[in-house]
Amino acid sequence: MVTAANFFNVLKPQMVRNALDLVVDNLQIFHLYDGFDLQTTFFEEFGKTLLFFGVLVLILALIQGIFMYFMRQTIIVMSRLIEYDMRKEIFEHYENLSLAFYKKNNTGDLMSRITEDVTKVRMYVGPAILYGFNLTTLVIMVVTSMLSVSPELTLYALAPMPILSISIYYVSNLINKKSMGIQVQLATLNSTAQEAYSGIRVVKSYVQEAQMGKFFLGESQTYMDKSLDLAKTNAFFFPLMVLLIGISNILTVFMGGVLVARGTVTPGNIAEFVIYVNMLTWPVTAVGWVTSIIQQAAASQSRINGFLEIKPDITNPVSYT
Repeated sequence: MVTAANFFNVLKPQMVRNALDLVVDNLQIFHLYDGFDLQTTFFEEFGKTLLFFGVLVLILALIQGIFMYFMRQTIIVMSRLIEYDMRKEIFEHYENLSLAFYKKNNTGDLMSRITEDVTKVRMYVGPAILYGFNLTTLVIMVVTSMLSVSPELTLYALAPMPILSISIYYVSNLINKKSMGIQVQLATLNSTAQEAYSGIRVVKSYVQEAQMGKFFLGESQTYMDKSLDLAKTNAFFFPLMVLLIGISNILTVFMGGVLVARGTVTPGNIAEFVIYVNMLTWPVTAVGWVTSIIQQAAASQSRINGFLEIKPDITNPVSYT
């Protein structure tokens, strides 16, 4: 379904190319009929042809949307079911563990296993797999279509893409590291709040409200600093992507104009390539994002596996038949 959706997606720029070439090729003929009644007839037929291409693009978009709907219904729903099963399995394991385990582990950390870690794994088995496969099929189809038109223009149009992918991969790694630090700090905040609420009688008995408040304020400040640091890194992400995509569009239009002057490509090919370049923006951007999700899911799954491998100190030796 991913492949089918991308196939109809790649056909749309080709329809735009044919429509634009039709306009350029027939514009001169249209002006030859200036002052003649035949010009009106020519204009009506010309308009019908352009309308046909417009309707065709809408039909292709509709078919693509249908395949995308079933695609997301299949893999995203599946990932939610896996998330449900994992949470249920972890909760059942929590119930089987002895009290000694809970004395050695913070409540906030236990909560993060069943919430944050499971969510990270769900993001891998759902969106990461979906967008990873979408990336592969779309890049193959788009690059093949571009090479069939003009290998030279394809080279110029895609020149900034590797730089974009590497830059996004580097930024995504930074975001991943900072996100992990924020998750750890959030678990600390949750544990501090939970312990203060559950032990409020002890806190009040020893008149430790001010000290607990200062401690929680310090932990909150650390969380805020880490969150702002992550926000600054995220703020660098979008301008970088827009800059490199803009450079790619400029190269496409400039070199496309040179090749049109040589007679190698048509004006419609320039519009087609610009659409292709923007079509590749998200897949190329998703390389770093998908890689980051895989890394986070691997770390989270490792934490979950380590927890599930813990055996209760007391087991029931009696077997029931």
